[in-house]
Amino acid sequence: MNITKAMVLCAGYGKRLHPLTLSRPKPLLEIGNKTLLSNTLNFLEQFGIKKVVINVHYLGDQIINYINKNKFNTTITTIYEKDKILDTGGGILNALSHFSNDPFIVINPDTIWNSNYLEELKVMEKEFFYNKEKKCFLLIVEKNKSFDTSFKGDFNLENNLINRKNKKDLRYIYTGVQILKPDVFNRLDLKIFSINKIWDQLIQNNLLSGKVSNINFLHVSTINTYNNLLKKNFKY
Repeated sequence: MNITKAMVLCAGYGKRLHPLTLSRPKPLLEIGNKTLLSNTLNFLEQFGIKKVVINVHYLGDQIINYINKNKFNTTITTIYEKDKILDTGGGILNALSHFSNDPFIVINPDTIWNSNYLEELKVMEKEFFYNKEKKCFLLIVEKNKSFDTSFKGDFNLENNLINRKNKKDLRYIYTGVQILKPDVFNRLDLKIFSINKIWDQLIQNNLLSGKVSNINFLHVSTINTYNNLLKKNFKY
């Protein structure tokens, strides 16, 4: 089986990239002559994704106009969180009807995705369908492989299961891509919440899987990191 649907999270404010994001949403910032959003959509297309859902909130009209003006080879649906931003978990929950009961990918556009990630994601996809008990599968990376050295770590990993033990020495950070099943949101009576709430529930039940990436992690996290990437004359 193959995963054919994905969600790109584009609703955030991008406050750590002020002043650039005062007038432009973070997904439309450019690295190497591509916007972060177009690079992510092209990456998903290379993987084989046919349908993409994008949630927007802050300066959302700019993202919608950008999608409408540019040609992408995937079917793209935008969901405008007009009244309130729903956070990462709430944004995904609000889009669940677009995924039926099928596993889908959720991806952040502020990671610099490149073709080297395709093989790692394909391995995750294969393992996800092989093990029917998998609910959520994160691609993580050792924090010492991050271009932004300020990350303090999100997780540890033991027997391919993610935990948050030994919080003073968390070794891995989230790369920004995961595979999950819609039923992880069952019996959840919330509208606005972080995806961390789902992850923590899965951790408690030993159900949050992780795969370690071997790729150097480039992520547009702050204005300083963004400017340093530009100075590097980054090429995809």
